[in-house]
Amino acid sequence: MKLSEVKKSLESIEGVYFKLPNGKNVPAHFHVTEIGNIEKKFMDCGGTVRNETKVSFQLWTSIDLHHRLKADKFGKIITLAEEKINLKDAEIEVEYQGDTIEKFGLDFDGKHFVLSSQKTACLAEEKCGIPVQKVKKKLSELTNACCGPDCC
Repeated sequence: MKLSEVKKSLESIEGVYFKLPNGKNVPAHFHVTEIGNIEKKFMDCGGTVRNETKVSFQLWTSIDLHHRLKADKFGKIITLAEEKINLKDAEIEVEYQGDTIEKFGLDFDGKHFVLSSQKTACLAEEKCGIPVQKVKKKLSELTNACCGPDCC
């Protein structure tokens, strides 16, 4: 989900709620403690230099159980970040405290912002020698299976 999509989603809701990948809600009294541009320049294991830009939201909960973030207030915080730090319209990455700081993607289900799991991957599989996994199929599943000398 890009920043522009978050802003558009805020127009259709009153309160801001986040849901974890396991279906549990982030406590409603969370704070957005940071909004930032994340610029990452890196080299993959195949030697290709890559650039990545994301917008980061950091969520945090404290003991102030009565705190609630309204959609219009969150929109104003985003607008201020756009003005002050030239926030980009990039994919969102959400940081939230689990066993350690966890990073999530972001989706919207019409009512809640849904934190989505992210996974690492090799970006240069063809260069670093990772074998291609072959899909195993039963011979009976092949539509044009032929096992005799006159097949081909």
